[in-house]
Amino acid sequence: MHNRSDQFSKNLLRDGLSLASAAETEVEVLAATQKIDVYSVPDPARQAERAGMGLLGELSAEPSLFEPFHRTPSLRQIRQCLRKQLTWHHELERRARPAAGSVAPDEDVDAPPQPAVDFPALVVIGPGRPETVLDAYRCELVQPGVYHAVPGLAMRVVVLAELPRTRATLLLRLLGSGRLLREAVADLAALPDDAWEKSVATPLLVHFRLGAHEPTIGEEDDVSAEIRAWFEEYKQQLRAEAQKEGRKEGRAEEAARAVLTALRVRGIVVPDVARERILAEKNPEILERWHERAVVAASLAEVLDDLS
Repeated sequence: MHNRSDQFSKNLLRDGLSLASAAETEVEVLAATQKIDVYSVPDPARQAERAGMGLLGELSAEPSLFEPFHRTPSLRQIRQCLRKQLTWHHELERRARPAAGSVAPDEDVDAPPQPAVDFPALVVIGPGRPETVLDAYRCELVQPGVYHAVPGLAMRVVVLAELPRTRATLLLRLLGSGRLLREAVADLAALPDDAWEKSVATPLLVHFRLGAHEPTIGEEDDVSAEIRAWFEEYKQQLRAEAQKEGRKEGRAEEAARAVLTALRVRGIVVPDVARERILAEKNPEILERWHERAVVAASLAEVLDDLS
């Protein structure tokens, strides 16, 4: 997975899952040339956060490999993912042996059994319905857009086109393209500003869709223009907030210098440490209080709070 859409998918899944899991991208699988796109291990202390993550939270309730595809995956591609899953489980068992003080079975026939290691689930995500895959692994529909393979494989197949258009599926639907992505972006924009989905997805959408090498309309999908329009509005909001913050910081600096001027007029020496403290203060109420004290103070201790 090397193109921008694939990188966006991996980063979106990683950052979304990190709300309730320890998630990392491109986990190296030893003794193999492949890499897991995203590997997620749920954090028991963040169960509440995971419960509010909708379908992504459900899919990450156990250690899982996430493999998103920009196009509907083929049977050959799924086999490659299964190879990653099996190899990674082998690696987890290998890592668990030293921690448990055990050895590999072929090293000592009298060795105690190896520590049990949970078999990680495999979550395959694609835009369309992979008929050959669903047939080959006897996948059954468990909820709209989500299929489970035979239990021994611990494989889930998510068909983005079949997911209901709800908030619970939003972060996953953002992995789609064309109409799927257009609808997901519209749904994201309609959420409250403090929605967790916005905090996760918006920076990544801006980064991966508005980079220096942004393709022309139609080069990847037909949604580029609409995404650009939404991002432009979002960036304008960011610029407005930055300007507002800049004006606030400017006023704070002006007030801090007024305090220093009053102290200088009073003939009070201000050490470098105290000067830096005054200039670093951003609270206008504190600066105003210091200024009121400075115009009548006989010493620096009468101006600054808790000055030893």
